[in-house]
Amino acid sequence: MEMTYQSRLKDNFTENLFEAILLLQNKEECYRFFEDLCTIAEIKAMGQRLAVARMLDQDFTYTEIAEATGASTATISRVKKCLFFGADGYRLVLQRQQAQQKD
Repeated sequence: MEMTYQSRLKDNFTENLFEAILLLQNKEECYRFFEDLCTIAEIKAMGQRLAVARMLDQDFTYTEIAEATGASTATISRVKKCLFFGADGYRLVLQRQQAQQKD
């Protein structure tokens, strides 16, 4: 599958990072790599953003999302902007997770 999306983030460092991530084969390897790569706060923030995206996709209110995730309204707003006007990365993952849950 040829990549058609042209990211503004693309450079040699980012290419190498994403190639490394694609080499991970299971959750344990992900935990090991990301614990070495990121701070605990960075990992938790990424997980929180994905939870916010999922709840936005399911039409939860900002108040409900903030109470359930602890995310600020600024974070919720930023995720919403990405979810609806971004690169479709959240949508891709949410759709795949939903399909996986149906299996």
